Amino acid sequence: MDADTLLSEIAACRLCADRFAATATAHRPNPVVWFRPGARILIASQAPGMRVHRANRPFWDQSGKRLRHWLGMDEATFYDRARVAILPMAFCFPGYDAGGSDLPPPKLCAATWRARAMERLGDVRLTVLIGAYAQGWHLGGRMGVTGSVAAWRDHAPGVFPLPHPSWRNTAWLKRNPWFEAELVPALRARVREVLDT
Repeated sequence: MDADTLLSEIAACRLCADRFAATATAHRPNPVVWFRPGARILIASQAPGMRVHRANRPFWDQSGKRLRHWLGMDEATFYDRARVAILPMAFCFPGYDAGGSDLPPPKLCAATWRARAMERLGDVRLTVLIGAYAQGWHLGGRMGVTGSVAAWRDHAPGVFPLPHPSWRNTAWLKRNPWFEAELVPALRARVREVLDT
């Protein structure tokens, strides 16, 4: 299957329609597909949020601003699919639970699409793993986000695990000042190296 066919199939996916209809948001599937073969950088994330679901553009929220800051990347570069692929563990917004929290990405999405999408990406030079779901899939094991991110040197320069850039992690960032003092500068340097060569 060629890449265009795969992208079209993912965009048309409705496997989770009944699951999403049963959530507190009662929404329809809207796969946010943002990758092309040949990208040098892979952003492996969790799942779109409600704002991304509505805008049909990944990280189109405050989390995206913080992530681009960490990467040292402007908006035009970040959304250039020839250079950056954004491949979440689930392509659709999974909905909210009764308490208003994001539901986890349905495992069915990654089981159905992830291996095929990864195969089509080709030779990615830098993979940025955002959050526990992406880190678990790519790194295996269960170190937890703090453990995975703290061990970033074990995976650099090809892989950088990051916490989710959500405002909810602001307290985590304050408790772990080494993240912005040590990891972020190394990540930015690697991003520049990958994009400039």
